[in-house]
Amino acid sequence: MKRIALLGASGSIGTQTVDVILQHPDLFELVSFGVGSRVETARTLLKQFPGISLCSVMNEADALELSKEYPDKTILFGDEGLKTIAESDYDVLVNALVGFAGFAPTLAAIESDHDVALANKESLVCGGELITRALALHGRSLIPIDSEHSAIFQCLQGNRMRQVKRLIVTASGGSFRNRTREELASVTVEEALAHPNWSMGAKITIDSATMMNKGFEVTEAHWLFGVPYEKIDVLMHPESIVHSMVEFVDQSVMAQLGSPDMRLPIQYALSWPDRLPLNEPPLDLAKAGTLHFSNPDTERFPLLALAYEAGTKGGNLGAVMNAANEVANAAFRNHQIPFTMIEDIVIGAVHEAPFTPLKSVDDLLAANAWGDEYARGKIRKLS
Repeated sequence: MKRIALLGASGSIGTQTVDVILQHPDLFELVSFGVGSRVETARTLLKQFPGISLCSVMNEADALELSKEYPDKTILFGDEGLKTIAESDYDVLVNALVGFAGFAPTLAAIESDHDVALANKESLVCGGELITRALALHGRSLIPIDSEHSAIFQCLQGNRMRQVKRLIVTASGGSFRNRTREELASVTVEEALAHPNWSMGAKITIDSATMMNKGFEVTEAHWLFGVPYEKIDVLMHPESIVHSMVEFVDQSVMAQLGSPDMRLPIQYALSWPDRLPLNEPPLDLAKAGTLHFSNPDTERFPLLALAYEAGTKGGNLGAVMNAANEVANAAFRNHQIPFTMIEDIVIGAVHEAPFTPLKSVDDLLAANAWGDEYARGKIRKLS
C-alpha cells in the first residue's frame, strides 16, 4: 500500500488523482491533502477516506469549522499547513498546486526525505537549481505528472540518457492556435478558457493560449532530464495524441500516445515502474485519423521564445518570468488587461530585471517579489 499526500486536491489534477486512488484501493491510500478554499471538497474527501488524519485549507476560519466537525482530525491552514503536510508521514507527495505556491512544499517534501510526483511545473521553472540540488543531497526522486514529461519519462525507460539526441515536446497550440496576432487583440476571457482538447484549470488554460505553459514545460524538461535547452524542441500537434517524443542518436524516435486525459500520467507516476489497468476509454487511432505536426512560430508565440531565453540565462530570470506571468494572467482573467498585454508584461519583466544568481531560497523569494511588483506596476498605470 502506497500512502499518498495530495496538495491541490480540489483542482483538475487533484480530482483526477483521487479518481486513480479510488480505482486502486488495494494499492493506494490517501492519508493527507490540501484543498485551498473549496471546503466542501475537504468534507467529501474526509468522508471518502476515513484513514486521513491531516488536511489543510486556505483560511483559518474554515479550518476551525472543520475541526469542530472532525475533532479526530488535524486541520491546518495556509502555506504553513501545506508545508506541514509535505513534511508529514507518507510515501509519495502529489503536488498539484498551481503557481509559485507549489515550490515550498516540493522542497520541503524532498528535504524531509520524500519522493514527489510533480504536476507543479513552477517548482522547476522558478527554482530548478535549488530542487535539483536537494534531490541529489537527499537521494529522492521527482516523477513527472505533466503529460508531456510523463511521455518523455516513459520513452526513456530502458534507454540510456547519453544516447538521447533531443527531446521533442508537443503542443496543442491552445485556444487561439488558429488566430492571427491581429485577431488576438480583441479576444475575450471566455474564448481563451475554451481549450479545444484539455479540461484544465483557468490559469493553465490561459497559459496554454499564450504558450507560456509550453515554455514552462521546456524549462521543466531541462531540469527533470538534465538535457540542455538546445536539445529540447517544441512541435505543434493540435490533436494532443502524441504527448511527446524522444529522438536517439541512431535517429530512432520513440513516442508515447494516449487520449488527452491526465489519469494515465497521474497513475503512472504513482505506480512506476509498474503499469496498472485504467478504467478509461482506450485510444482509437482509426477514429483519430490523421495526426498533424508543424514547427511553432515564435513570433506568433513570443513567450515560448522568452522561456528559452530565460532558461538559458538561468539565475533569477525563471522566477521573475513566472511571477510576472502569474500577475498578468490573473489580470486578464479579471478583465483588467487585454490578452496581448500578458506578453508585453512578461517580456518586459525578464528583459528589465537585474540578473542575479540563484543560490538560496531567499534569492528565489526576492526574484518572485521583483517580478510580481513589476507586473503590478504596469497594470496600475492602466487604471
